[in-house]
Amino acid sequence: MLSMQLLDPAVKRVWMIKGLLGWGICLLIIVTIDIILFFSNNNLFFPGFWTTVSASLCLLWILIIPRLRYRFWRYQLRDDDLYAIRGIYNRVQTIVPLRRIQHLDVEQDLIEENFNIARLVVHTAGTRSTDVVVPGLHYDEAVRLRDTVRDFIARSID
Repeated sequence: MLSMQLLDPAVKRVWMIKGLLGWGICLLIIVTIDIILFFSNNNLFFPGFWTTVSASLCLLWILIIPRLRYRFWRYQLRDDDLYAIRGIYNRVQTIVPLRRIQHLDVEQDLIEENFNIARLVVHTAGTRSTDVVVPGLHYDEAVRLRDTVRDFIARSID
């Protein structure tokens, strides 16, 4: 049996950048609220309290969560299925039988493209949870996995 595969380590930086972009918008809103509270004289805390708390949480989130996500994400392409384990708080084990796969996508957004990272999106037959995503793959690895699964499906049809 093959060992479980790790994601590409560059995905940690990708997740950090995406986290920073998301939290950056929240921080702008909180700084605005902090300024309004400062000038309204209704602030029960010191000026900049909410900005400080939010910036601290943001920093912790951006530095810790991507590392934890990376640590707990594993995948393995086995003979008849794709097996994935993920989750920091709730561990989720997903088994996708290769025979149930409808089609495959290799996706990249602008940030992932800069790091040569991609996601393999597996679309399966069914009505619930029909998409399984394996993030943080080196682009060449995502293409190789896609092609391997495609070849398996083509052989099983014959």
